[in-house]
Amino acid sequence: MLSLNEKGLQNRDEWLEKGYILPAFDREKMIARTKEAPAWVHFGAGNIFRAFQCAAMQRLLNEGLTDTGIIAVEGFDYEIVEKGYRPNDNYSLLVTLKADGSVEKTVIGSIAESCILDSDNAAEFDHLKEIFSSPSLQMASFTITEKGYAVKGADGNPAPGVAEDLAAGPEKPHSYLGKVASLLYTRYQAGALPIAMVSTDNCSHNGEKLFEAIRTFAEGWNDPGFLAYVSDPAKVSFPWTMIDKITPRPDPSVEALLRADGLQGLEPVVTSKHTYIAPFVNAEESEYLVLEDSFPNGRPPLEAAGFLFTDRNTVNRVERMKVTTCLNPLHTALAVYGCLLGYTRISEEMKDADLVRLIRSIGYEEGLPVVTDPGVISPREFIDTVVNVRLPNPFMPDTPQRIACDTSQKIPIRFGETMKSYLSDPDRDIASLKAVPLALAGWLRYLLGVDDEGKKFEISPDPLLSRLQDALRGVELGRPESAEGKLDALLSDASLFALDLTKTPLAAKVKACFAAMLEGPGAVRKALRSL
Repeated sequence: MLSLNEKGLQNRDEWLEKGYILPAFDREKMIARTKEAPAWVHFGAGNIFRAFQCAAMQRLLNEGLTDTGIIAVEGFDYEIVEKGYRPNDNYSLLVTLKADGSVEKTVIGSIAESCILDSDNAAEFDHLKEIFSSPSLQMASFTITEKGYAVKGADGNPAPGVAEDLAAGPEKPHSYLGKVASLLYTRYQAGALPIAMVSTDNCSHNGEKLFEAIRTFAEGWNDPGFLAYVSDPAKVSFPWTMIDKITPRPDPSVEALLRADGLQGLEPVVTSKHTYIAPFVNAEESEYLVLEDSFPNGRPPLEAAGFLFTDRNTVNRVERMKVTTCLNPLHTALAVYGCLLGYTRISEEMKDADLVRLIRSIGYEEGLPVVTDPGVISPREFIDTVVNVRLPNPFMPDTPQRIACDTSQKIPIRFGETMKSYLSDPDRDIASLKAVPLALAGWLRYLLGVDDEGKKFEISPDPLLSRLQDALRGVELGRPESAEGKLDALLSDASLFALDLTKTPLAAKVKACFAAMLEGPGAVRKALRSL
């Protein structure tokens, strides 16, 4: 039997015989060196971090290009560390599912230690303060989701919990980014030491979002010196980044594969906050991380692990290419229509000619003509890989239900930017768009929670779900007339669609598509075929 911990990994031959790739560096020395001179702290101990950043750092360690690892910090669900990381001595398994059907199994050992961002736990928080006081610390990176940066409500006022932290000061905040700002305040007090604060979350202008959140605390704590510190890029930088790697929830088929190797301790844990923890991550082979090269205290040589370092404008163009054209809008369209048509795998959707036609139209025909080529990655080659390799990968257990989470937060960027480009270009006609309004109508139809056969399904979590469903109350499948007058309030909301659609020809198109999909069972399929 194989055990994923220090003791279990002492029998290297048994792991190697089963085809596992093991760390090729002295982990004990790495841990000691990291505690001595920490260089990289990461907030958000989820799957993409283990599959991407940790795997990249392991490549540097294996090649002798660095001698320190990553310090993982979890600030939302402490049980991830307590029940997931520490019982496995901070090891994890990366199972890379390749499109050719091969599987690569890698033991990841680049995490030196795991910490809990809990200001009520003096030992944990004091230890993080020590780390942030270290002159050697070069970067703090983040995968806390786009929602994690929201320190203000829609009215512009501080969010619940943040107001209390602003009033109480930096000593013992309780909001997530309040605690991060407090650690940065500790670094300021230790001599205004330089550091890069690097958001690697999948959202537009992520570095700016992180800076604005930290600045909220710096302004609220009324210390002009601290505000000047976080506002000086020579001291504290907030580089923009673009990340892309699909890491679905750990899949039972992958778990079965590992069990067949004799690996024990794979039982998943569901925490009290409903986080699903497993000692392994399954992920696709493709990955991209493009970063603005702004690191005032230096950085690990991550270009040797495939990260692309460039300037802010190029990062912005790459992010816009991916999020507004080449991947994210395609993913969202597949998600909502997949739920409506009863699919549970993205790869299965890619065998559906109607859905493939929809996403090819969104990407190639309507998106590519208005996207800016960033230079470091070709938009057409990127979308070719997405459509022909990544999404059809039958070994990737990704679901439309997962991708459909928080769709209201994604629509403005994923579709709004293309629509705005057509509006602003005198040589283009926004009325020519067909696939984009069909995708938007599909999302509105999805919000009814009734599939194309007339059966109810569970809608994925969304912060605006109750408001959106209230707006659609009374709309029924089989009664297209029930939608009359129901969509205008939503379509005119620029926070949902990035512009007031009722002032464009697209509102009529969305309404027509939506009404057509209410005609009865099979109407969604019929609308797709009409494209």
